[in-house]
Amino acid sequence: MAEKIDSLASEPDNDATSLTPRTRVRRPVARRSQAPAKVARTAPAARPAAPKGPNRVVKPLRSLVILSMVGGLVATVALPAFAAGGLQEESVTIQQKAVADAQTLVVASDATGAELSRDSYSATTSEEIEKKKAEEAAAAAAAERARLAASVASSQAQTQSRVSVDLNMVAPGSGAVRWPLAGYTLGEGFGTRGGAHMGVDMLAAGGTPIFAAAAGVVKVSQESYGGYGVAVTIDHVINGQRVGTLYGHMTYGSRQVVAGQTVQAGQIIGLVGSTGRSTANHLHFETYLNGSNIDPYAWLLANAG
Repeated sequence: MAEKIDSLASEPDNDATSLTPRTRVRRPVARRSQAPAKVARTAPAARPAAPKGPNRVVKPLRSLVILSMVGGLVATVALPAFAAGGLQEESVTIQQKAVADAQTLVVASDATGAELSRDSYSATTSEEIEKKKAEEAAAAAAAERARLAASVASSQAQTQSRVSVDLNMVAPGSGAVRWPLAGYTLGEGFGTRGGAHMGVDMLAAGGTPIFAAAAGVVKVSQESYGGYGVAVTIDHVINGQRVGTLYGHMTYGSRQVVAGQTVQAGQIIGLVGSTGRSTANHLHFETYLNGSNIDPYAWLLANAG
């Protein structure tokens, strides 16, 4: 066996005549002889080389031109629409938006201009303004005086119809200061009740006439004046001093004066009663000197006559 193997190994290769399995063993010599055949079979299937020349430049340029044309077409269609919308929004002004509410004036062809006169406009200088203010103040004062006079007349007519008062009675004394009652009984004085009583109580029968203590102007005349009930107050100027007098607890409907009315010393202003915070018929009389309460009975003793 060893000899047979050596003999076969030394024999030259012959693919055409050898029928043993060893003839199909791949040998390096056989690969070199078959390589040209394989190249020959695949050569016809290879792609031809790209032609050289102007065609390589024309195709990219053509694509670029087409893209440019498409972009230009899009811009031509889209941009005008966008610009039209933006311009329409920006071009509308406030005046244009308000044109629906605007007012118009139509002047006839035969209209004529009116000439201005001095009386057609108000005063403009400071002198004219002050003069106009003074005239208005005088007119207002006259109207107020007329109103007060009418009110006094109306009040007097009403009070006289409610309570019968003998207006011919006169106050005792003849001086600038008079006693408010012709007869009375002295009651609580000034400063009593722990200093809370700011007047003097002059007890008298209900319906006794009450007189103005001095000439002056009525400041208050009311049917209900706090705890004083029916009351009247009068402002006076005596010997250059401001004096005020108050008359409280009068009978309802007996007042003979109204606010703003000028009265004389000794003039009847009402009747004694017991209205307000009162338990008996009497006159509660108070006096003020320059705005401060003073003892009214001492003031009467010093000045009434």
